[in-house]
Parts: sequence; structure tokens; C-alpha cells
Amino acid sequence: MTEKKQLRYDIAYLKMAKEWAKLSYCKRKQVGALIVKDKMIISDGYNGTPTGFENSCEDDENSTKWYVLHAEANAILKVASSTQSCRNATLYITMSPCKECSKLIHQSGIKRLVYASAYKDDSGLQFLKKAGIELVHINEDE
Repeated sequence: MTEKKQLRYDIAYLKMAKEWAKLSYCKRKQVGALIVKDKMIISDGYNGTPTGFENSCEDDENSTKWYVLHAEANAILKVASSTQSCRNATLYITMSPCKECSKLIHQSGIKRLVYASAYKDDSGLQFLKKAGIELVHINEDE
């Protein structure tokens, strides 16, 4: 695929991830993720509580509950319970991953990460770069 065509696809998938983020019940920050392999969306996710728990992500002090799953973790876990594999896939996410999720991304075999906005701590991105994962930042305003 040409660079120009790849960029068009990257922007389109990021827009879809942004729409997916709107499904999150989190009030402080809504994040969406898509995993694409061989031009097919194989998984999706958004930040939220585990299955069977209340949908509220924040406690009475407006702090995020410790058990809230990040969008990329939800998407990776969804693949783990399917017949698909993340090996050599691309992860599209509305916000760059934290360091904990970066370990999951690396271990799942994802080889490319496209993100819209940067998380306050770039340790996750630094880890992924060191792991040889291709990182692509596409400004949200595009």
C-alpha cells in the first residue's frame, strides 16, 4: 500500500476509534481502540468496567476506579477470547497507551500503533519504540 493510501486508511480507522470511544461510560476521558489485521477490523474496545460490573468508571471523588480497563486492553482481551490473533496487526487508539497497556500491546504481537493524542506519560510509547513497534501519531485535527 502506498504511503498516501495508508495515511487515508489510518485517518479513517482513527475516526472510527473516536466514534467507538463515545460508547464509554467514563466521564473523565473516553478512549476507543480498534485492532486491524489484513485490512479487517478484528477487534474493538473502549475504556470501562469489566463485564458484569456497574458502568460507572469514577468513584464519589471523581477518581477512576482501579478496575477500569483501558480501551486497548479491552480490544486485546476480546481477541484473546476469539479465534483471531493480534500478530502483525495495527492498533488504532484515540490516546497513546500507558506503560501497563504497552506491555500487553507488545506481548500480543501488535507491530504498529496509530494514535491521535498523547497520554501525559510517554513511558508506554518509549517502551514500544524500544520493542520495535512502529509508532504513528496523527494529529486529531486532521
